[in-house]
This record gives sequence, C-alpha cells and structure tokens, in this order.
Amino acid sequence: QVQLVESGGGLVQAGGSLRLSCAASGRTFSSYAMGWFRQAPGKEREFVGFISRNSVSTYYSDSVKGRFTISRDNAKNTVYLQMNSLKPEDTAVYYCAAKFLPIGSYASDTALYDYWGQGTQVTVSS
Repeated sequence: QVQLVESGGGLVQAGGSLRLSCAASGRTFSSYAMGWFRQAPGKEREFVGFISRNSVSTYYSDSVKGRFTISRDNAKNTVYLQMNSLKPEDTAVYYCAAKFLPIGSYASDTALYDYWGQGTQVTVSS
C-alpha cells in the first residue's frame, strides 16, 4: 500500500515556474514507477510525465516536453515535477500516481496506475 500527497500548487503568471512535490508513505517507494497526470475542468485526466523507479528513464507528453522535468529522491520517498515556462493551458489539477513496474517498462495510461494522490491545483494566469 502506498499513500501519496501532492503539494506545491498555486497561482502563477504565464511564463513562471512551479515545483510540485509528491510525498509517498511506505518503505517500498523505490519499487514503484511514478507518473504525473493532470485534469482540467471538463476534460479527461491526461498523462504529463513518467519516471522509472531508478530515475534512469523519463517520458513526457508532447505538450510539456522541454518545459517540465520529473525527478525523484528515493531516500526522501518523494517525486517532483518542475514546471517552467508555464502557459494558461497548463491550468489543471495535477496528480501523482504510483505503479509497480519492472525497470525498463513504461506506462502512460491512467488505468494502469495503482495508487493516486488527492491532487494539487495549478492555475496559470495570462
């Protein structure tokens, strides 16, 4: 069982930056690959990025590639999402999610993830 708590959301102007954190409970955090997702009002939850359990592999959606960076600190049971050059269309509730995956595997489908945080709101003003 893994419990996830996101933090770091807020209101930022276009072009600004935010760093989201996702703190995980449990002693097996390093066994889980982590994903970031977001959901804007009236839209489906969408994939933002992925990081493997050993940080070797990262993947991003085309809409955030080059602007967002995922990292993790297994010693602190935390995964991060650094968001730069934010745009109004990045406004959404951001969620982290955990999935038990072997190294070398990748998942971007929301249905595949086992554990989810409660989400943190990010609002980008124009």
